[in-house]
Amino acid sequence: MCGIAGLILKQGATPDSTPDPLTLQRLTAALAHRGPDGAGHHVAGSVALAHTRLAIIDLATGDQPLFAGSAALVGNGEVYNYRELRQDNQLACATGSDCEPPLHLFRRDGIGFAEQLRGMYALAIHDRAARQLVLARDPFGIKPLYIAELRQGIAFASEPQALIAAGLVRPQVRAESRSELLQMQFTTGAETIFEGIRRVLPGETIAIADGRVLERRRRHALPEGAPRPATEAEALAAFDAALQGSVDLHQRSDVPYGMFLSGGTDSAAVLAMMRRLNEAPVRAYTAGFDVPGAADERDRAAALAKAAGARHETITVTEAEVWKNLPDIVAGMDDPAADYAIIPTWFLARRARAEVKVVLSGEGGDEILGGYGRYRAAMRPWWLGGKAPRTRGAFDRLEDVLRQPPTGWRDGIAAAEAAVALPGRTRLMAAQALDVADWLPNDLLLKLDRCLMAHGVEGRTPFLDTAIAEAAFRLPDGLKVRNRAGKWLLREWLSRHFPAAEPHRPKQGFTVPVGAWIGAQGERLGALVAAQPGVMEVARPEKVVALFKAAAGKREGFAAWHLLFYALWHRRHIEGVLPGGADTFSYLAAR
Repeated sequence: MCGIAGLILKQGATPDSTPDPLTLQRLTAALAHRGPDGAGHHVAGSVALAHTRLAIIDLATGDQPLFAGSAALVGNGEVYNYRELRQDNQLACATGSDCEPPLHLFRRDGIGFAEQLRGMYALAIHDRAARQLVLARDPFGIKPLYIAELRQGIAFASEPQALIAAGLVRPQVRAESRSELLQMQFTTGAETIFEGIRRVLPGETIAIADGRVLERRRRHALPEGAPRPATEAEALAAFDAALQGSVDLHQRSDVPYGMFLSGGTDSAAVLAMMRRLNEAPVRAYTAGFDVPGAADERDRAAALAKAAGARHETITVTEAEVWKNLPDIVAGMDDPAADYAIIPTWFLARRARAEVKVVLSGEGGDEILGGYGRYRAAMRPWWLGGKAPRTRGAFDRLEDVLRQPPTGWRDGIAAAEAAVALPGRTRLMAAQALDVADWLPNDLLLKLDRCLMAHGVEGRTPFLDTAIAEAAFRLPDGLKVRNRAGKWLLREWLSRHFPAAEPHRPKQGFTVPVGAWIGAQGERLGALVAAQPGVMEVARPEKVVALFKAAAGKREGFAAWHLLFYALWHRRHIEGVLPGGADTFSYLAAR
């Protein structure tokens, strides 16, 4: 996992048609946290590539850019099947890097080179002979990639803040995305919250020449088609083989690795498979909270770790530590996702970095295997209480807090709903595909990427693998949801292979006690948030203060958290004020 950035200029965009070296330096500096182990550049004609390296595979010869013939590559992430690609395609590679096989495949196959890749990646390839730049992102969108179409050409980077720090884009809020963020906690589609910065979509490959996009292709993460008939025995055998293969690939590393362990079924399955594949004890890390009555998974995770013989570490996330570090946590979320799980994820990454550089986690299990309660609601017809996902926003019952009721905030979700409703898909499959399209890449995976990269840790997600999707997504609904419970197949697999997980226990949702923390500081914090320029633009100050005073309530606490997140985010990424080690109160109060 690394940072990449670059430019491709139009002819005549600069006096000598070459990128400005200072701009390249600024891009590299802005991505240094993603790659603390080294940096490299490639400049040829109107194209410049930059790379900051977090060394995971091929520590000795894997520095980038990589070169083959007239092509140069920089990449972020991991291509897990790099050994198979070398062998099956008889590639003569000069290094042991996992990113070199894609470079050779590009020279052979052109823009279709990514079809064979299995992993998480954002790649940039400059072909000097064809005078093209090609950008590619993995099908699930695990690794981020952003582009900005400028007057002088096109710029790209692993993070929007790098494009802003380099002076290529001014930080201006896109109102439509702000409404999405406040209502849903994440934003959808290709547009980001920054005017002029767009996402390369998951699975998209883009060819660029002379500073213009020439061609786009899309590789989708989920298979098309109706449910495939399968017996329980067949489904379990196929899933076992796919999970073992995926976890085995996700453990490929030349540095120590571990995992994030909750008390749920997804991480329990990852733990069980890592135990099967490793002789040494698995390193596992769990977070809990200091609020009485908060959902705390440490005891449950400890029991799972003991049953698996894992080496288990726990941390306690305290209110004091949250207020001390929250400005830095939110500062890392330049593409904003107001998911309160950023808090424990950031602290877990900080703890894990003392021992490992790679962690596996259970993200994607609910989406691929049908775990969320909203899926069961989506399966029912409306006259039996069924409803589409995300029809209610955080401020829908608190409309007087905002100056104007949010409008159009669900347009992106509605467009995605239409796009994923392919022939033959059931209501359940369509709801799963909807989450894979936006919720995963623009919330859960974005959270994992930014919180871990802030500490130089690589996050890996074995459930988000094309082989897992092939084995599980097109199963009949009854093998995913049964007896009012989701992830039936995974639960049955755990019953056979890791019964200590007690997989048929009722699902316990993961919550972070942000409402309790905000409520304890409600009057002080509400006044500070209400006075922030970004918040004053969209909300009534007196109503914000009242909302924070009532933050102990579930609905009020959720909305207050969104406003607190947005206040901190706006201060850093729009106003440009660095946290500088300040705590939440000092950071918001400083003028």
